[in-house]
Amino acid sequence: MKTGYIILAIAVSAAATFALRALPFAAFRGDRAMPAWLERLGRTLPSAIMAVLVVYCLKGAAADFVGTGVPQLLAVAVVAVSYKLRHSTFLSILLGTGAYMALIQLL
Repeated sequence: MKTGYIILAIAVSAAATFALRALPFAAFRGDRAMPAWLERLGRTLPSAIMAVLVVYCLKGAAADFVGTGVPQLLAVAVVAVSYKLRHSTFLSILLGTGAYMALIQLL
């Protein structure tokens, strides 16, 4: 591929990403309120996305239950308990990842 084509592709991708990130700020600036359906989505969508991610991550747990299933389930438990106690997403991800890495080395 030619260098110009690659630079153009990167520039178009950057412009599209910037536009999508800036759109909500441009649409709802000032005193303009968000519609009720969008506020409902803002309350329910994060939990739904997390549920889908957990199901996706645990989909292979039954295939090799002892090798990967148990460490995955225990790491999920570590994440849930640490988040419930500290309400820190970063800490929960860090502890869950560390627990999973340690458990797959031990089992």
